[in-house]
Amino acid sequence: MRIILLRKNPEAYSGNAWLVLGDSNTLHGVNALVDIGLDAFILDHLHQISTGIGKKSLQKIFLTHSHYDHAGGLEEVRRALSPEIYAFAPLPGVTRRLRDGERVSLGDRRFEVLHTPGHSDDSMCLYCPEDRVLFSGDTPVQVRTTGGAYPRALTVSLERLCALPVQTIYPGHGDPMTRGAAEALRETLANVRRSDIEP
Repeated sequence: MRIILLRKNPEAYSGNAWLVLGDSNTLHGVNALVDIGLDAFILDHLHQISTGIGKKSLQKIFLTHSHYDHAGGLEEVRRALSPEIYAFAPLPGVTRRLRDGERVSLGDRRFEVLHTPGHSDDSMCLYCPEDRVLFSGDTPVQVRTTGGAYPRALTVSLERLCALPVQTIYPGHGDPMTRGAAEALRETLANVRRSDIEP
């Protein structure tokens, strides 16, 4: 599995768009994108990447949630490349609603869909048990201080993530977490528990 962060518009606040490819670009690998970002700025970079001969450069898009900085470019990317679009929320253009616990293909791996409400009601993560890789979207994975108020649903979501042997996290914003990912999740859960919890 290869994971590539597509370039973002430097003049706009945008979430990460992660392109997932198979190791060897074979026909059975699924060229998939986790989130799009604010706009269609990613298209130029996507067209420059070798994604395999004889198949679409982008076959599937998985939206971790519906906030504009992660899904704002959906319509333009959909018009340009006609991928299948997967999400929890019934957004315009979504071709299939995801279910918690189902398995989906990205690149040459299988990922489990994890509904992780807390940041938003439709937040989800994608987890690959084989490589211990987690795409976290905006589900908070690095809360280093206590204070503030968090919805109870977030505590439940973090408990679920902490039960997984996560090794690498690809977040909705910022760089990949390649060291101490499981420890960061546990610290986040502890700090959220010490803060105010809303119903």
